Amino acid sequence: MNAHLRGKVALVTGGSRGLGAASVRKLAAAGADVAITYLQAADHAECVAESVRKHGVRAETFQADQADFDQVRGMVDAVAEQFGRIDILVNNAGTAVGGVIGEVPQACRDRIWAVNVHGLVATTEQVIAHMPDGGRIINVGSVAGLRVFVGGLGDYGATKAAVGMYAHSWAHELAPRRITVHTVLSGWADTELAPPPSSPLGQQVLAQVPLGRYADPDEIAGTIAFLAGPAAAYITGTDLRVDGGRHA
Repeated sequence: MNAHLRGKVALVTGGSRGLGAASVRKLAAAGADVAITYLQAADHAECVAESVRKHGVRAETFQADQADFDQVRGMVDAVAEQFGRIDILVNNAGTAVGGVIGEVPQACRDRIWAVNVHGLVATTEQVIAHMPDGGRIINVGSVAGLRVFVGGLGDYGATKAAVGMYAHSWAHELAPRRITVHTVLSGWADTELAPPPSSPLGQQVLAQVPLGRYADPDEIAGTIAFLAGPAAAYITGTDLRVDGGRHA
């Protein structure tokens, strides 16, 4: 891969597995040094870091609960101290809760908003203090924030819709610094969170996807790596759907 991110520093939250890990690998393959955050999966995070060091990049891991503002502040300060700056922020860390209205415990609802929205905003606020002009902020959203496609995901979809609206606002606010901001709206990806394709829910989901399959995490991560690079310098404030045509 063309090393178009050589010399850049990328922070990927929730980078120990799934789409986060795929994003780390794509960014590192493009030459970026990477800081990887994780909640509990320290071994997974270190395996991801070790797997990308072969590209000649620096990769370090940092523990933080994105719902805890003090931990977020400490993590960002530690990344900035070790790497000197943060050029690229991939806001990938998140959680999900399923359940129809009246059945979701308030503690679960509080947690998903604390992680997916309040923690993401806090992370971004801390990072921009260490981000040089011309930086990149890429939020990992979801098509669930655009349209209801199955019941029971109201809380998750609402948090992802909020993430997209913040990105639109930040694109305006940070434009004087040439910092671009995007939301990548992921469809169902082939990760441990996706229902098996042969399950009733899997069949229901795939019936609505023209390409007829889940996304490979690398396909979504490739979009993130593109938006992080110089070819995307004149693109900002976008909601870029990577959903197999679900919303065509």
